[in-house]
Amino acid sequence: MLRAPHGATTRPTSEKVREALFNLLGPLGDDDHALDLFAGAGGLGLEALSRGAASATFVERDRGALTALRGNVAALGVGDRATVIATDVVRFLAHPPPGPAWRWVFLDPPYAAGVYEATLAALPRARLTPGCVIAVEHAHRAPPPDRVGFLLRTDLRRYGDTALSRYTLEAP
Repeated sequence: MLRAPHGATTRPTSEKVREALFNLLGPLGDDDHALDLFAGAGGLGLEALSRGAASATFVERDRGALTALRGNVAALGVGDRATVIATDVVRFLAHPPPGPAWRWVFLDPPYAAGVYEATLAALPRARLTPGCVIAVEHAHRAPPPDRVGFLLRTDLRRYGDTALSRYTLEAP
């Protein structure tokens, strides 16, 4: 069981939605890398690591969430494959550190933040693999747009009040 920060600033992805998400994403190769934006306690990126991702980068700015995330990384013994970056997501995406391209990108901001479109638009195409999948968790009543820049929504599924949108790269 993952540690979660105290309070209502972080909403961990439910086990049901997490399982549905990874069934939707399909298998990972052993050289695939994940990016967990608005990582919270790290549930999605840590799940990617448990399913064979070579590495996961976690981006989170909330202090309580960062404490829980770092504790979860240490408790699971995946510190050699996990990078935790304490900053704002849009700032990170404007200047991501050098590294491998991401195969899976998870986007799970606070539902009321209204940052879906701006965050999707900020994803650097050069850092996404050709078969990259971007998974967005959102309130079912407020889905992000069908298209954002070079990203196209290819799937939308509802799980109670939560929905998952899957985006892929538009062919060049």
